[in-house]
Amino acid sequence: MNGALRAREMKNLFLQVGLVILKPMRFLFAFMVSFAALAAPRPNVVLVMADDQGWGQMGYYNHPVLKTPHLDAMAKAGLRFDRFYAGGPVCSPTRATVLTGRTHDRTGVFDHGYALRSQEKTLAQAMKKAGYGTGHFGKWHLNGLRGPGVPILKNDTHGPKGFGFDMWVSVTNFFERDPVMSRRGKFEDFKGDSSEIVVDEALKFITAKVKEKQPFFTVLWYGTPHSPWVAAEVDKKPFTKLSAKAQEHYGELVAMDRSIGTLRRGLRKLGVEQNTLLWFTSDNGGLPGFDPDTTGGLRGYKSSMYEGGLRVPAIIEWPTVITKPRITKYPAGAVDIFPTIAQAAGLPASSMLQPQDGVSLKPLFSNEIGPRKKPLPFRSRDRLAIIDNEYKLISLPNKRGVKFELYNLEKDTAEAINLFEKEPRIAQRLKKKAEAINTSIEASVAGKDYPEGKVGPQPPRIFWNTVDAYKPFFPEWSKRPEYGAWLKRRLK
Repeated sequence: MNGALRAREMKNLFLQVGLVILKPMRFLFAFMVSFAALAAPRPNVVLVMADDQGWGQMGYYNHPVLKTPHLDAMAKAGLRFDRFYAGGPVCSPTRATVLTGRTHDRTGVFDHGYALRSQEKTLAQAMKKAGYGTGHFGKWHLNGLRGPGVPILKNDTHGPKGFGFDMWVSVTNFFERDPVMSRRGKFEDFKGDSSEIVVDEALKFITAKVKEKQPFFTVLWYGTPHSPWVAAEVDKKPFTKLSAKAQEHYGELVAMDRSIGTLRRGLRKLGVEQNTLLWFTSDNGGLPGFDPDTTGGLRGYKSSMYEGGLRVPAIIEWPTVITKPRITKYPAGAVDIFPTIAQAAGLPASSMLQPQDGVSLKPLFSNEIGPRKKPLPFRSRDRLAIIDNEYKLISLPNKRGVKFELYNLEKDTAEAINLFEKEPRIAQRLKKKAEAINTSIEASVAGKDYPEGKVGPQPPRIFWNTVDAYKPFFPEWSKRPEYGAWLKRRLK
């Protein structure tokens, strides 16, 4: 055997041995990468939601009188949405959508004050099962009780505890300065602005979880700027030229913005801001009757199916993932919150009840994506709307049956030109999608999504003054401004 031939054989032998060694090495490397991904710290999650803040009520939209420096700073550091939509045009429906990823009629929350069905699967339940500490702070409004916000009873099966929250300092509905709130069923009197109280309590919870080295899922639902409006004198000073009502309203928003600053500083002080997904939005469109306007010139207000009733401000901050701050025009909404957090936290698909109406926005954190593959659905009070990228179809009942309206939101943000007759192909395409969505929602309303195949017992939609457990507090609460006049009317 000549030297050259032997050299080639030896080379081949070494290559074969190397491959035998490298194969398990490649497997080991892949395993280590996978393990590292699994072992990476799960993000903390903080969801913040205003109550009746309109799309235009942000400093970064050059509001003529309102400054929101802390929300502006959050927007500059994260992902700002210019086309983000509430779950519905009023409050309780959006809260149901946030917790389920489903349009609210599927969940039994048809309007404000309806109770969330106990058969639903919530984001809080999923996060708790995944090992997160879960806390709710502020307005709840998913237990079937109407009227000004009162502290939630300890045995309320449809309070925060019943849907996955371990800690809660909560009230049934809207609340103002110096509120009475419930700490896991124990009533407490608080002093100060409601937004600042909610943030202070949330930070106490977050601090405890950090000390315990437990990831946290925290929900802060403000009572601001829902009526009645009561602001501190110092917060009203920038608005002396406005009406008395507007001074109180905008003063509340100043305090709320300040509380956002307190929250962000608190996360930084605890050293957890880098891996905390902080999401701010509002529960529905802005309120009518204010000058300056609350919706930034959009058509309609709270309760409306037009943009002013549905489009809301939204910002996501997550420094370890959203490394390049930007503004997106991608159409997104409250239905996307659960699937997004599910992907971010590595929750199993079984955590979410099907059908889901939202999509995960996590790919959007790095780059623009689009177009949106799944329309945004809205159904409220016999009205139906879907947003399919640049187009929006609205179905409105009238004396003749149903009126359809079609708008191109890219060209006509004000929804001034109805294209339903002018664009028949687009109109029919969206109409078919709307009909399919409506049929699916009807099946959900009938309980077809649940293992039982039907809807279980639900708390009635009632005013809290009819609940016996609250009656001993009537003499004391009748002296409070938020309850006094209301109780007097209800007890006649």
